[in-house]
Amino acid sequence: MIKYIEETTEYLKEKGFNNPEVGIILGTGLGQLLNEIEILKEVSYNHIPNFPTATVEFHKGKLIYGILEGKKVVVMQGRFHLYEGYSLQDVTYPVRIMHQLGIKRLLVSNASGAINLKFKKGELMLIDDHINLQGGSPLAFKGVEQLGTRFADMSAPYDPEINKKLESIARANSINLHKGVYASVVGPQLETRAEYRYLKTIGADAVGMSTVPEIIVANHLNLPVAAVSVLTDECDPDNLQVVDINEIIAMAGKAEPEMILLFKELIKSI
Repeated sequence: MIKYIEETTEYLKEKGFNNPEVGIILGTGLGQLLNEIEILKEVSYNHIPNFPTATVEFHKGKLIYGILEGKKVVVMQGRFHLYEGYSLQDVTYPVRIMHQLGIKRLLVSNASGAINLKFKKGELMLIDDHINLQGGSPLAFKGVEQLGTRFADMSAPYDPEINKKLESIARANSINLHKGVYASVVGPQLETRAEYRYLKTIGADAVGMSTVPEIIVANHLNLPVAAVSVLTDECDPDNLQVVDINEIIAMAGKAEPEMILLFKELIKSI
């Protein structure tokens, strides 16, 4: 993997991806942030050596380099998921590349379902902790100790300092930012009523199919990271409605402006 990382990083540096300060991963239906960025370079994933290729139709599949609030950023427009058939090492490979390029902080977004029924669709949740239900670890491979400590500490996987800043920004801008626990499952099928009850019982406030692998690798790299969920549906097992993926995408787009404001103000302040 070290050889692959070196090849990929060298390619991107030659393309002009020089010394980004912040990495951003855009989740399902969350692409409007690009309208706020002065784009300097962009490369399709399928042109980047050793990079996976996005297979989900609403994930665009580009790595973008530009300026946001005066800071150099590198942005994943579309992420990878275990349910696409990739390994956890594939899913998290871009995080290692962004770190190698020089980012000092990582911001992650996703679309998720609200398990906590006090949370409503169209609202945001700052992830304070997570539950890994994906059945594996992106650190479980031979030679991982060459890239960082094998036994990565996860006592505070989401950077407390960044989270405090995001909460402060939310208060200052009258944004209803919940804080809670995110459960990451494999998917791509959505959950049954019994599974929603189980997730609530074990302490999850929201559920999705991404994010946790990237957070684990960020911690493995000692890279400060924060994540915000856009809540796109309400997962009430006693009144469960059939979910339309197009409705989820539409709800993500409706709630996204508040997430963009959070990220922009955070980047401005660091």
